Amino acid sequence: MKYIYLLLLSLLPITSQALPLHLLKLPEGYRITTVAEAENARQMALGEPGILFVGSRREGKVYRLQDRDGDGVFEQREILLRRQNMPSGIAYRNGTLYVAAVNKILRIDDAGHVDDLPVKGQLVTDRLPDASHHGWKYLKFGPDGQLYFNLGAPCNTCLNTDPRFATILRLNLDSNKQSIIAHGVRNSVGFSWHPTTGELWFTDNGRDHLGDDQPDDELNRLSKTGQHFGFPYIHAGDIPDPELYDGQEFSLYQPPALKLGAHVAPLGLTFYTGNSYPKTSSHSLFIAEHGSWNRSSKVGYRVIKVDTANTPPTQEVFVEGWLQGEKAWGRPADIIVDRDGSLLISDDKAGAIYRVSYTGKQQ
Repeated sequence: MKYIYLLLLSLLPITSQALPLHLLKLPEGYRITTVAEAENARQMALGEPGILFVGSRREGKVYRLQDRDGDGVFEQREILLRRQNMPSGIAYRNGTLYVAAVNKILRIDDAGHVDDLPVKGQLVTDRLPDASHHGWKYLKFGPDGQLYFNLGAPCNTCLNTDPRFATILRLNLDSNKQSIIAHGVRNSVGFSWHPTTGELWFTDNGRDHLGDDQPDDELNRLSKTGQHFGFPYIHAGDIPDPELYDGQEFSLYQPPALKLGAHVAPLGLTFYTGNSYPKTSSHSLFIAEHGSWNRSSKVGYRVIKVDTANTPPTQEVFVEGWLQGEKAWGRPADIIVDRDGSLLISDDKAGAIYRVSYTGKQQ
């Protein structure tokens, strides 16, 4: 009876197809469609062909979505894991799905085929702080085969005795050893490695309550392990914190590779590794801007495209329209490149997964 219930639940129609996609603006020749629904969809990870995993922040669930007929729509939805504390961060490797909740990382073996759902998962580590403020994770395997994740500051701006707060960390799965690779990172919820240089690029959300227009949220580049990016003393490379700055030299800290604007809330990002988009190379970086929550006039709620080959990098709007006036019907959260070269975008407000394909036809 349990299996029948789960099967019926997984085959529910994709009601989010009724979302007002006609309001979204894309470059000429591109098309956006809704291909799945998953409540509070956050980070995504590709499994075997036809399988997509999706984490959530508020639902406490991890989803397994399946495209069984190969049409690009994930018509089957299953709850793979549930009752976790913000299991937003997920990463897939060699048949195993890794899930980062607030204070632990779990492992689900044979994640694409296990059928006794939901699973409990196996503990990888619980040696993480349990602070929920900026406690949700982003999780990816690096080129070195190790597992990387963020640990946000447990506050708007503060000092903390645990040096792991406001950092990006690396976890060696063989030794279970954690090491800090980037310091002074207030709240990064997205990072990706450049396909050619191997450098780590990441977003960082700036502090609040310094007004509508400062400090800028950041796109950063890590060129050397252990670099410090300024938090909590300096924001966006040149704004001293009114409470914690104590005369530190600005030159001690890495400035942003690109200032993105205040309160746009950049989250997930990915370098383009496909070959179906014109005028788009491996230097092209797509970033999901989740959108402002406390600015007097809302900003963000869009996807931008950054050309990292330029010095400094340049940005342009790729998809917008989730924000209509001062009301937003969707909030982009993460972006990944699918095997066919299209982009998949998660939306935690609308509970949807979108696909952006290039058709060459004017919409």
